[in-house]
Amino acid sequence: MSSTMDFDVPPALVEYLAKIDEFIEREITPLQMENDNNRFFDHRREHARTDWDNGGLPREEWEELLGEAARRADKAGFFRFSLPKKFGGQNEDSGRGSNLWMAVIREHLASKGLGLFNDLQNEHSVVGNFPDVIMVQHFGTEQQKQELIGGRLQRKVRITFGLTEPGHGSDATFMATKAVKQADGSYIINGGKMWQTGMHKATHCFIFARTSGKDGQATGITCFVVPRETPGIKVESYEWTLNMPTDHATVSLKDVHVPASSIMGPAEGGLAVAQAFVHENRIRQAASSLGAAVYCINESVNYAKARRPFGKPLAANQAIQFPLVELATQCEMLRLLIRSTASSMDKMPHIEVEQKLSDKVSMCNYWANRLCTESADRAIQVHGGVGYSRHKQFEHIWRHHRRYRITEGSEEIQMRKIAGYLFGFTGPKKEIFEAKL
Repeated sequence: MSSTMDFDVPPALVEYLAKIDEFIEREITPLQMENDNNRFFDHRREHARTDWDNGGLPREEWEELLGEAARRADKAGFFRFSLPKKFGGQNEDSGRGSNLWMAVIREHLASKGLGLFNDLQNEHSVVGNFPDVIMVQHFGTEQQKQELIGGRLQRKVRITFGLTEPGHGSDATFMATKAVKQADGSYIINGGKMWQTGMHKATHCFIFARTSGKDGQATGITCFVVPRETPGIKVESYEWTLNMPTDHATVSLKDVHVPASSIMGPAEGGLAVAQAFVHENRIRQAASSLGAAVYCINESVNYAKARRPFGKPLAANQAIQFPLVELATQCEMLRLLIRSTASSMDKMPHIEVEQKLSDKVSMCNYWANRLCTESADRAIQVHGGVGYSRHKQFEHIWRHHRRYRITEGSEEIQMRKIAGYLFGFTGPKKEIFEAKL
């Protein structure tokens, strides 16, 4: 790819999108339509996916279907696309697997609507996203890389992320979970975590705990890789959410004993580990939200042109046109920002993104999530009664993407980061700002 952003999708990427679409049509759509598997995607989706009598967890049949789709995508060479070649991916190959390519692919898939090829509720896609692999790749020991990355790609390892706590969400530096070093170099962890996604199938937990320092300090927090079956780890509950099923656990940690070898990344520097996947994940998730917004808008336009109340197309009414015009305009502008930011990320070392581009990544993410929920809401309104029903996908899209306005770094946290860059409290303008004082 060229070193400058020309805003054109490279021909090789256009060809790759066509290959993905052909694979979906050949392998994934028929799987969705057989054995009544479409119950997981039509108006029955929430009920079909949720084991209501088992804590609201995902039904086994649902997760088995997702697993089969992922296996087929892996066999066809799409699933690991974003990973480095040594892990079976296509990254480092003329832009393939880059943030820009992934942004375009994820928007493309989400703009097709809900299906077995791409279900954002649980981050399932025929082109996988692997934030946990990115973390281990950058911070893990050789033994951790072999065990966790190898096991993850063989579907023998599933990792859950323990950062948020019942009393602490965005204020991670105030976490109450503590790990105390023992005479032999091991640690004993006490505390609790909340919203540990995927805990019901986890084999390993990334547990963040304060090992030194005081509340509010960014240093002194350490990341531990803890096997799920370690004594003292207990799931207290699974929290039912706006969109079901749930796999979001509240977990207690009582005298959890781990060896020093369980530390991932620098001791006392665990927040850097937590940030390792944030930017790649946020730019890709922003692209997915943009794609879902585009889907809602396109469906609304098509419906408004076909629907003829009072003898004329619904689309003839400016009350229908103008809100969709505004949303479509925002999509066009956001797409350029996402692709420009993704392209810039690809041109610098991973560690520099936080210092140079973090504000742009946050702009893309918080605005895309808001735009998606607004587009889904407008689609419901344009479609009227049928839009409110579960026979359309808009309610599902709204309920799912409403979550991202909190969980992917809340809007407020991301806007605060942007403000820091804008006013020079942090980022590239900081030295200029301080020089003027």
